[in-house]
Amino acid sequence: MRKVWVAGGAAIGLGLSFVMLLVVGVYIVAGNLAGGAAAGGVGLAKGAVPAAYQTLVQKWGNLCPAINPALLAAQLYQESGFNPGARSPAKAQGIAQFIPGTWATHGVDGDGDGDRDVWDPEDAIPSAASYDCELAKYVKDVPGDPSANMLASYNAGAYAVIRYGGVPPYRETRNYVKTITTLAKSFAAPVARVDPSRQAAGAIAYAQSKLGTPYLWGGTGTAAQSGRFDCSGLTQASYDKVGIKLPRVANDQYNAGPHPARNELLPGDLVFFSHDPNDSRAIHHVGIYVGGGYMIDAPRTGAVIRFDPIDGGDYFGATRVTEDGAKALPTHV
Repeated sequence: MRKVWVAGGAAIGLGLSFVMLLVVGVYIVAGNLAGGAAAGGVGLAKGAVPAAYQTLVQKWGNLCPAINPALLAAQLYQESGFNPGARSPAKAQGIAQFIPGTWATHGVDGDGDGDRDVWDPEDAIPSAASYDCELAKYVKDVPGDPSANMLASYNAGAYAVIRYGGVPPYRETRNYVKTITTLAKSFAAPVARVDPSRQAAGAIAYAQSKLGTPYLWGGTGTAAQSGRFDCSGLTQASYDKVGIKLPRVANDQYNAGPHPARNELLPGDLVFFSHDPNDSRAIHHVGIYVGGGYMIDAPRTGAVIRFDPIDGGDYFGATRVTEDGAKALPTHV
């Protein structure tokens, strides 16, 4: 089996070269979307996949009913951050993170050049899709969602899925299935529009354009800082682009608007994390919520701007900084 979890830094290789449009609401106007899907199929959001691989992912993501281009893109992003040169301590290799034994059995000559090269995305991406579809066939008679069973087979093996009659009760496997299915929504071209706040959409788009940028303590994105940010520098710059002025530091940004509850979050809300669950002055981190339980943030020294889950032990709360979004919040008495 291939290695499932890749360190967050694996996305650095190509992270600077693409903007991943996380479609959650969906915010982006129809004219800015490029799906490339057949009628009734799943397309890719514009810019969600590096241009060099978009056609491959769109084509091979339709290989069988259990997968689609967005799901395949989510797997590749999770495995390697779209880095064709990625290596893992478990000896997983390439953009799809095949280990040598699995590649020897399941690698295909996707580009028809006479060889099967794990380091060549034109072979590795078709091989990933082909492997997914083979796993889906193994578990086709298992109850439940075929894609979830396929992903569980990818992680834990088809035997475990058959044995348990669906996604097995392994924490790693269930987290993997949840992560990939959530991310897949992020890569899919929307079929409808929801536009609660164009300012929030613009702020998210700006933050997305900085994915893969290395973190810098005190960074506000200036030329002298090589365009790098810390967490509150990123949120400040993102909203500055749409005409909303935020304070510089995270615990001051918390007071820049009303506070939606966890179940009221909308894309564009600022989400905060604190060392003390009862003290906003102990806030140490902020990100921009993008939906599906994820944010874009500049995490820490040594990391890059990336997607991270928001649900952790130090989640403190959220702030809605757009006027129209704030008006949409329920009134709490």
